[in-house]
Amino acid sequence: MEPISPGVAVVFLVVLAALALFVTEPVPVDVTAIGVMVALLLVQPVSAAAVSVGLLAEPIALFSDYPGDALTGFSSQATLTVLAMFILSEGIQRTGIVQRLGALIAGYTGDSQNRQLGATIGVVAPISGFINNTAAVAILLPMVTDLAERGGTSPSKLLLPLSYASMFGGMLTLIGTSTNILASELSGRLIGRSFTMFEFTQLGIVVSVVGTAYLLTVGKWLTPERIKPRQDLTEEFGMAEYLTEVVVREDSPLVGQQVQRALVETDFDVDLIQLIRGGEVFLEPLGPKEIKAGDVFALRTDRDTLVELLDVEGLDLVPTAVDEAELEAGGSRQNLVEVVVAPGSSLVGESLASARFRQRYNATVLALRRGPELIRRRMDKVSLRVGDTLLVQATADSIERLDANRNFIVAQEIERHDYRESKTPIAVGIVVAVVGLAALDVLPIVVSALAGSLAMVATRCLRPVELYDSVQWDVVFLLAGVIPLGIALESTGGAALLAGLVVAAGDVLPLVGVLGVFYLLTAVLTNVISNNASVVLMIPVAVEAAQSLGANAFAFILAVTFAASTAFMTPVGYQTNLFVYGPGGYRFSDYIRVGGPLQLIFAAVTTVGIAVIWGV
Repeated sequence: MEPISPGVAVVFLVVLAALALFVTEPVPVDVTAIGVMVALLLVQPVSAAAVSVGLLAEPIALFSDYPGDALTGFSSQATLTVLAMFILSEGIQRTGIVQRLGALIAGYTGDSQNRQLGATIGVVAPISGFINNTAAVAILLPMVTDLAERGGTSPSKLLLPLSYASMFGGMLTLIGTSTNILASELSGRLIGRSFTMFEFTQLGIVVSVVGTAYLLTVGKWLTPERIKPRQDLTEEFGMAEYLTEVVVREDSPLVGQQVQRALVETDFDVDLIQLIRGGEVFLEPLGPKEIKAGDVFALRTDRDTLVELLDVEGLDLVPTAVDEAELEAGGSRQNLVEVVVAPGSSLVGESLASARFRQRYNATVLALRRGPELIRRRMDKVSLRVGDTLLVQATADSIERLDANRNFIVAQEIERHDYRESKTPIAVGIVVAVVGLAALDVLPIVVSALAGSLAMVATRCLRPVELYDSVQWDVVFLLAGVIPLGIALESTGGAALLAGLVVAAGDVLPLVGVLGVFYLLTAVLTNVISNNASVVLMIPVAVEAAQSLGANAFAFILAVTFAASTAFMTPVGYQTNLFVYGPGGYRFSDYIRVGGPLQLIFAAVTTVGIAVIWGV
């Protein structure tokens, strides 16, 4: 075995550090990716300085074109294509066509869980082939939650299948996932063969059929009912001991004070949910209102704090049960909803207090659910994560604004008045043109997608001010940051070294077995780090291994691509898994129990399918 060169050693150290940061997430993954790029950029000048003082014999060069190669992530066709696809997906979403389609299908499902499950999979899988699958889940999650509620089904039974179906549906076309687009560019650079629009649609259909059959049978049996069929949101979040009503006495020291000075800015762990005065119900903003004797406040607090409040603040307990019906009495439309923290949200890493959630959104958070964990006390200081589900009380107008805010996904269907239904034929026509021009090789996908994005704005399907908000910038920066890592791994010989270790399996396994090994290695890696990062790391290794074995390198690239886009076994393996983690009340182990068998089935089906269709 040849000694490891300094360049390879440095790249391996960067890879190990990146893996540790991707898994533990002390900072968002896109920040880690940019950190990786900066670290790679600093190696050459730092090593040159070390040479000048006699610490190294020669500089360490990770790139043949410095610093150009390290910055190619920002000019990459994959990065620009993914950016454009976010814009196209937003243009479709703004027309409301997906919501109308979901509502139409929901009308036929009734209270049959089988039909609900079939409709969920049948809607999200094909849609995910043509708009970004992450966006598809974000759009359809409220529809599926409402579908479960109307049919008396646990949302837990439908939301995990929603996530899984979006993943295998994304493998129907090149543009279904950002991973496919990135893998296509890497394939073109390494072996001179990129993916066509429908390159792997044949296998994608087989995988989708197998996945659907699994979810409708074995998966249905394995998927737990973590949340009972919903009757009352306050009951679902276990709020019975945390919600109460109090009345302000004549002798209360609070009389004459503004709400924000009297209670909101105290040290008590208490939230004022609504004010009832003279038969009229007031929601946020309550801060400026002056407290009067006889005012009735609905509070979120615990029993110990309530006893202290009653003693100190001159309040009397009102013997009324505070449930969803009581909280919904404040408006003609829905004002109690579940809100999911979305990927890329500016609130990730912030607390409700530091983000000034109540003041910014005129909304009160009553409880927080993180997977199976319910937090109903001292929530203001909890650092928020992607997938956290907030039980929010607000006016209907505030909820509609939350629904339109990309920081959140409101987990119930909200009546929206800003859909551009008249633009539906135009938006759909633009996406069809983008796909058609790329499929017929009239234009490269990056050109047709960028032109389609411009057309969305030119035709007013999207307004110019909405353009930048439509892009998930964390994904764009993640791509830009990790692409140089793959280049460094390849140029220093690190990929060849890793490939040599896997090639050893070729002594005891047939080529199709080695292909399966690459699928499984990528699948395991993707379940603990970003899918895009795993593609960048594994495709160069797969190409080197295939060439060493005299195998079909394109087949190995496809195995890595399919494995990276179907991460079923952990909530952190794919963004859509995080979307449903809170709303479904799932435990970490649920993903292993339901997704583990599906991952193994896909390993066999995909490996055999690639061998049959493309050969090894």
